[in-house]
Amino acid sequence: MDRNNYYGADCASLNLTNLYKKFDAGEPPQSLGANRDFNVDLIPKFIMACGNLTKMLLHTKVTRYLEFKSIEGSFVYKGGKVLKVPATPEEALKSPLMGLFEKRRFRSFLLYVDAYDETKPDTHKGKDLTKMTMRELYNSFGLVADTHQFISHAMCLELNDDHLDQPALPTVKELQTYCYSLARYGTSPYIYPVYGLGGLPEGFSRLCAIHGGTFMLNRDVDEIVYNDKGEAVGVKSGNEMARAKFVVGDPSYFPKEKVRATGQVVRCICFLDHPIPNCGDMESVQIIIPGPQVNRTNDIFVCSISALHNVSAQGIYIAIVSTKMEGADADKEVTPGLALLGNIAQRFTMVATTYEPVSDGSTDKCYIS
Repeated sequence: MDRNNYYGADCASLNLTNLYKKFDAGEPPQSLGANRDFNVDLIPKFIMACGNLTKMLLHTKVTRYLEFKSIEGSFVYKGGKVLKVPATPEEALKSPLMGLFEKRRFRSFLLYVDAYDETKPDTHKGKDLTKMTMRELYNSFGLVADTHQFISHAMCLELNDDHLDQPALPTVKELQTYCYSLARYGTSPYIYPVYGLGGLPEGFSRLCAIHGGTFMLNRDVDEIVYNDKGEAVGVKSGNEMARAKFVVGDPSYFPKEKVRATGQVVRCICFLDHPIPNCGDMESVQIIIPGPQVNRTNDIFVCSISALHNVSAQGIYIAIVSTKMEGADADKEVTPGLALLGNIAQRFTMVATTYEPVSDGSTDKCYIS
């Protein structure tokens, strides 16, 4: 059940009409192109080619309804410049991200990470990554602080620096996933579904129908029904009730006492009439701005896609800037990201509160995503 008239709720991809309606922005201008040409993500996400989400999509066979294309380039912001994250040994040699001697140390570090296997002690080289911190691991290879930042934020996709003083193993596994994903396509480690991320919930709704399920749009949930033990046994909508062994949903469908706020995220959707500058005129890119580079705790993410992925009209580029809120001014939070975009034709900004469930759902049969 979904209260909206489109699939995916907050993870949907909207056409121009629905996008302008959601932000109360009036009628879309004719200059942007046809309504049907647009599939604009409300929550941006590039998918790691060898990550858990890809494995899940393959396991459920929902990929039969989806087509993916690789993202052309991955970039990182350093010292006021946008620099390409090397995707080949040749690019690594030429990259201004680090000096010649640092590149040799970086190569030694990557060779160690590539060979590391948690189940084979001979690959550990005397390092216990369940106790050694990530900072200690970097220092053991002689890597400087700038390189720590580049690897952790642009490759391991850590959101802040907390991981540096925690056991290194989880971060090393993230780096392995990045390297395996990069090796698969060679341009960047990311893939993205043609026609936008909204294709994921649509694909699952088709799979649901094949297995006898029913998908209801424009149908809100008025009440979650519980038995005497406090376990969810179904939902009410109007005069009708659907019974279930358990209820799964996003936080907005459940009573406030079952969730707690964990923070806020600001997302800024921008329409451009040009590719993002200083990225080699690429049609699709991700730029990561490490928080410490712009005096922040949390990183800022900039992703850009275009007609190449069938999400916009020809000549229109969609750039989405997002980060965790650290203050009260949403515009100020994303300013460093917006500054990289050049001229912005149209902009939509939203601030969303993030939630987590109070319990794991085993007692009340409410599983909150």
